[in-house]
Amino acid sequence: MREQDAGAWDVWGASKAGRNERNAAGASTWFNWTQWPDHGPDEKILGNIVGSPVLDLGCGSGGNLAHLVALGADAVGVDISPVQIARTRERWPHLDVRQETAEEFLAADDYQYTAVCSVFGAAWFTDPADLLPLVHERLTPGGVYAFSHNPPALVGCYGPQASQMQPPEKGAEPLYVKRWDYEPARWAEMLKQAGFTDVTAEVIEPPAGKRTGTLLVRGVKGC
Repeated sequence: MREQDAGAWDVWGASKAGRNERNAAGASTWFNWTQWPDHGPDEKILGNIVGSPVLDLGCGSGGNLAHLVALGADAVGVDISPVQIARTRERWPHLDVRQETAEEFLAADDYQYTAVCSVFGAAWFTDPADLLPLVHERLTPGGVYAFSHNPPALVGCYGPQASQMQPPEKGAEPLYVKRWDYEPARWAEMLKQAGFTDVTAEVIEPPAGKRTGTLLVRGVKGC
């Protein structure tokens, strides 16, 4: 199953052009919680990250991770896809990225982080019953866990769903990965059950002319 998931994410990564060299404001690095460029909140959601250990789960091609490091964070990125890891290392060879699943990485040792983030990444594509306790354990007291992804696609259709990745080759069979869709209130409830406090879960409205907003969830490990 791990190899199948990695292959699906390789297909997805290879189909994406990657982040622009600069954003609309002319910056070479920036943090984007939403699927819409230059829209929504920034890294301040994570608190003070300067000089702090930060973990990006499902870092993709490394754009958000590069911004955290540029701001002074001691950041590490984890992604299951060899294609995405190779892209990150090619563009930002100074970044610390690991090709592993989020669960494998979090369970490997007891290193502590002041912030853990996931932008359309592992938080959406890993069973929260497995992931939330692992993240909580690896955060320092007062540490922040924040993640974003699409709101549920269908009202009333919650829990594990199938996401399709279509290979570019003609006639190739599609690949599938699981994602976990929940309404904001349910995400908030699950974080509280896992021991997080000061939990917020909301949908960021999309830019004018766009239909889909972004679900943003944040919780703090109690002191």
